[in-house]
Amino acid sequence: MSAAIERAVEAVLFASAEPLSLDSLRAYVGNGDGSSDVRAAIAAVAERYRGRGVELVERGGRWHFQTAPDLAHLLRRDREEVRRLSRAGIETLAIIAYHEPVSRAEIEAIRGVQVAKGTLDVLMEAGWVRPAGRRDVPGRPLTYATTPEFLSHFGLTSRRDLPGLDDLRAAGLLDPVDLAFEQLAVEKDADDD
Repeated sequence: MSAAIERAVEAVLFASAEPLSLDSLRAYVGNGDGSSDVRAAIAAVAERYRGRGVELVERGGRWHFQTAPDLAHLLRRDREEVRRLSRAGIETLAIIAYHEPVSRAEIEAIRGVQVAKGTLDVLMEAGWVRPAGRRDVPGRPLTYATTPEFLSHFGLTSRRDLPGLDDLRAAGLLDPVDLAFEQLAVEKDADDD
């Protein structure tokens, strides 16, 4: 890998307003001796910035510079205040993240209530959810999936980094009613044996 490709990758990533994929970087800096040169340049730039005030991170197959997590508090007062999601929005986003691609009817079946059109609109406007095609069933319902912006916003490398049931329980984020129902189910199973 040449120093010129490494410098070019660093410059393009620094100037980019959005995270870039390997193909996008190749389009800017050229292929060099192949994609391995661009990959090696990314690795070299990431290593050079490790432990500094800004670092190169990969989120959903795209790379961008971000403030080091331990320094984020310095920029909080300059940040634009993001409006809070409603409970319905949070539930809908979680269902899409854990079950994607998922249709509106499937979201409603999981939540047990109808999803207002505005809820999905807010999630798409935030850039966290996108249409993911149509199911090949009667009515051809539209399905929804999360976006790379969702991963980036929540600091996830991939959907596999979403917390599991044990993680949520340990963080105290499960509703006590849900825990009570789960305990009853365990007790019932024990009684049936």
